[in-house]
Amino acid sequence: MWCRGIRGATIVAENTREAILASSKELLQQIVAANGVEVDDVAFILFTTTQDLNSAFPAAAARELGWSQVALLCSHEMDVPGSQHRCLRVLMLVNTEKKSNEIVHVYHKGAEVLRPDLG
Repeated sequence: MWCRGIRGATIVAENTREAILASSKELLQQIVAANGVEVDDVAFILFTTTQDLNSAFPAAAARELGWSQVALLCSHEMDVPGSQHRCLRVLMLVNTEKKSNEIVHVYHKGAEVLRPDLG
């Protein structure tokens, strides 16, 4: 079994607790569904947001989904001029038998521009 990274990103509609948590849950659920991830196989999740998203910790969404034993951490992205606004990113480390080319990274709701090579 290997520890593999699964990436994902989405654009959050507005800087509210409700919008951040809803977008976080949706992104996590899509990553899990696309990759057949079992929560017990998740080693760690790093959530980052652009600095204009500060009304909630995205990790709270994972806790609301019942992921009480997963190590979680939130941080802000670098504030690079001209970069995407209201962007939520996820790096999920999972224990899996999948090869790296079998991992499905999830970018949606405008975040596809971050990884056009995956489209």
